[in-house]
Amino acid sequence: MDKLKMHSPDLTQDNIARLRALFPGCVTEAKGADGQTQLAVDFDQLRQELSDTLVEGPQERYHLNWPGKREALLTANAPIAKTLRPSREESVDFDTTKNLFIEGDNLDALKLLQETYLGKVKLIYIDPPYNTGNDFIYRDKFAADAESFEQASGQRDSEGGQLVSNPESSGRFHTNWLSMIFPRLTLAKRLLSSEGLIMISIDDAEQASLRRICDQVFGEQNFVAQLIWEKGRKNDAKLFSVGHEYLLVYARDLAALKSRGELWREEKPGAREIWDEFLRLKKIYGGDFSEIEAHLSRWYSELPKGHPSKRWARYKRVDKHGPWRDRDISWPGGDGPKYDVPHPVTRRPCAVPERGWIYASPDEMQRQIKLGLVEFREDHTEPPFRKAHIRPIPEEAIETSELVEQDSSDQSDEAELATQVRGSYFYKQSQVSVRYLRALMGAKVFSNPKDHEELVKLIEYVTPRDRNAIIVDFFAGSGSTGDAVLRANAAFGSNHRYILVQLPESLDKALESTAGTAKKTVQAAIALADKSHKPRTLSEITKERLRRAGRSVLEADVSATWSRDIGFRVLKIDTSNMADVHYTPDALDRAKLDLFADNIKPDRTAEDLLFQVMLDWGVDLALPITRQTVAGKDVLLVDGNALAACFDAQGGVDEAFVKELARLKPLRAVFRDAGFRDSAARINVEQIFKLLSPGTDVKCI
Repeated sequence: MDKLKMHSPDLTQDNIARLRALFPGCVTEAKGADGQTQLAVDFDQLRQELSDTLVEGPQERYHLNWPGKREALLTANAPIAKTLRPSREESVDFDTTKNLFIEGDNLDALKLLQETYLGKVKLIYIDPPYNTGNDFIYRDKFAADAESFEQASGQRDSEGGQLVSNPESSGRFHTNWLSMIFPRLTLAKRLLSSEGLIMISIDDAEQASLRRICDQVFGEQNFVAQLIWEKGRKNDAKLFSVGHEYLLVYARDLAALKSRGELWREEKPGAREIWDEFLRLKKIYGGDFSEIEAHLSRWYSELPKGHPSKRWARYKRVDKHGPWRDRDISWPGGDGPKYDVPHPVTRRPCAVPERGWIYASPDEMQRQIKLGLVEFREDHTEPPFRKAHIRPIPEEAIETSELVEQDSSDQSDEAELATQVRGSYFYKQSQVSVRYLRALMGAKVFSNPKDHEELVKLIEYVTPRDRNAIIVDFFAGSGSTGDAVLRANAAFGSNHRYILVQLPESLDKALESTAGTAKKTVQAAIALADKSHKPRTLSEITKERLRRAGRSVLEADVSATWSRDIGFRVLKIDTSNMADVHYTPDALDRAKLDLFADNIKPDRTAEDLLFQVMLDWGVDLALPITRQTVAGKDVLLVDGNALAACFDAQGGVDEAFVKELARLKPLRAVFRDAGFRDSAARINVEQIFKLLSPGTDVKCI
């Protein structure tokens, strides 16, 4: 229920709104005296609008600016005294998995990951809040303390950052959204490898702003594409029914991608199986293509009805390039056929594309031309191209009318039936993930999940040469990206890894601010959380989805080359393991000196300390960790000899123990400062390693 304002109207804002209707370019956003974003008049621009001569004003330049931009950049670069604490009990296959699930604010997570994954990520996919007027956006703490920030912003406090509502009454200001996304993209860029990509889902509300932000962060020259993601239309729109979102794609270095000749081609279902069989037969029969074709035909005829190879990959002949298809399948590894295609005006043969034609024969090409699916250029000097057309309709859909909204008995004409199928196909496809999640989770706990099947295709599409890619999603939401990575690995035999980040947003708080269908969705999520006896947060639901998705993937046939890694390590963002005195020793009260004999917080475990050391040293957080007893002391070993850590705090680290540890020849060794038996042992440790393991980097905390 809305509350009465109980004060007179703000006439200034009313006047600005009227002015905005006349001169929209003269009204911008600015910070008010209370620190809140509000509409303001650009008087220099207004003077120019009302003048018939050039008005003196500030120097003009092409740039994107908004109140708080410099503060947002400062936030991206500012260090934080935080760490990642492991949670074994919430993880799956903690000791062996390569996947990470980070719980906490994604701005903090991106900062913590900088040392470890700098320049190592192949693909970042994010689906950030869209600034629609009823979703949520992060509000970061620029102030020094939470109390002053809360008073200034009037919003609730949370660990590491703010997640605040974005009501329609705020006017859907761009300022807050830009200040949220800008520092995160700045940090994300640093994680990408030279061949890395970032893909960002967005809608009409901020796609223009996002494009300009990305031009600034990644460089306009690294823009790859702005794709349309069809999600299905509804009939309740007041004006246009918008049935799509956008997928903005930028490369870390587009020139590097082009120089290495990376090609992105989507294989049709069934093409790979035929190609693999062709290669197998070629090893047996060499260049005897008639023999290869005979055996391939026999293999093909014995495939069961409904096999994807029969549905999409029918071929006509076999030669040194492989089995030619009769449609437009992107064939793995082969060049297309080359034949004459006469231009309809000049009647001279058109230039043939370097890759060859996508249609297997001149007859098939002429059939496509008659269907109106080939577009000729003005003359024959350039090749024609295939017109953009709707994605192929599954044959069984046309045969059984499974995708048609109304009863197919009303359709007397086959062409009309096909039209009805085409009209409803995208909408039906957009519901696939909703139905899938409902079946997986036992309830509708996510109202608008991303299509994991499309994400599977995108992942495979852009990683043709990197079969062990790191894929990051720092707006994990329902966990669609993690699910898609598992399914891509299972289907294509890759061993990609995911790093997901999700804020532990309270479902109870979300329940208070929702209504209607959304309220039922949150209630279902709460019921699921209660059933698993976990805290009622969104991140808990996401983790549960990942657990169930992993089990679901293993129930089907999977590629033999996949490692079958369905686990994930849960790491939670928390304050540093180091006591405050470690960062501000000058503030220590000398009278309390004895209370700070140890600089480690008392509630932190050896594994807590190990992960902060790994972060500080830039060691992969997914490497296997084992415990070993050396000279009677517990030692944590990361990936065998990548890192050896002894966090004994009882003064038991002496020369004899250090000699035993040095014989393991670790690349790195770390000790707790309070663990040395005496000053002599502390001084001698480096000399012992120089003698027995000179390649070891030795440090202490």
